[in-house]
Amino acid sequence: MNYQQHNLLFFHLVGTILILTGCAPEIRRPTRICPGAESADEGLSILGRQSQNAVPLKANGQCRLQYYTEGKRHSENFPVKLWANPPAEIYLQGDVAFDPKGVVFGSNERQFWLSIKPKEVSSYWWGWWSEQSHLQNLMVSPKLVLEALGIAELGGVVEDWSLSNEDGFDILTRRDERGVIIKRVHIYNCDHTIRKIEYFDVSGEAVVVTELDRYKEVLEGFFVPAVIKVSNVTKDSEGDYVIITLGSIKPDSFTQKQRDFLFNRPEPRGFKHIYRIVYGEIIEQTQ
Repeated sequence: MNYQQHNLLFFHLVGTILILTGCAPEIRRPTRICPGAESADEGLSILGRQSQNAVPLKANGQCRLQYYTEGKRHSENFPVKLWANPPAEIYLQGDVAFDPKGVVFGSNERQFWLSIKPKEVSSYWWGWWSEQSHLQNLMVSPKLVLEALGIAELGGVVEDWSLSNEDGFDILTRRDERGVIIKRVHIYNCDHTIRKIEYFDVSGEAVVVTELDRYKEVLEGFFVPAVIKVSNVTKDSEGDYVIITLGSIKPDSFTQKQRDFLFNRPEPRGFKHIYRIVYGEIIEQTQ
């Protein structure tokens, strides 16, 4: 199953079990223009200070989904709870069909996972970070959310990145050893916050775009976007998106017992389908 097929399947599966509707916030484009960075090194250093200031946090909010089936648009909405512990630990659960853990995703330094619990879908995806290259084929990806929150570093060395400037934004572009674009990061010059991250596949084609808005200062020097929009921009699934809107974002601390509970991958017991993701391949496993 390829990337586009998997994302289309993911949206269709989630769409069958989500039951609430709501209004998605609009992503606002800044109008003020300020001077930008003078080099990729300077731009990365500014972002590095954000991740260095990151603290453990918890948040509540809503998750909005839009997807298309047979040319018809569908919109769904469900409440979520999120816990994050820099730099690699995150856990999100969505209350779907009266199940507080109807949708769950998480990650730690070694692994990531996503599960959809109601019996109409009953599926579980997981993988090792060491067995991934570009995106790990999950539209609601722990890595995308970690980067969006400013918790995870963007990766690579300075030499992998180049800098351009456009309409008040510094644009950092990362390329692989072949010179193919991996990622493009748009930074608003006036407050040095990331407003958009574009992700590309192995051929340099854009596949996912994350847009960020309405930043809140959780602690001095650490700002978190209250709106995270992840859009599929492939030809097969263009128009599909997920929006996470966080209404409450607070610093937190975790005991080792809490970390073990939240950030260790649970065993996939009781799911109809179990999938392991290995270098972009979706492999169904037996129980």
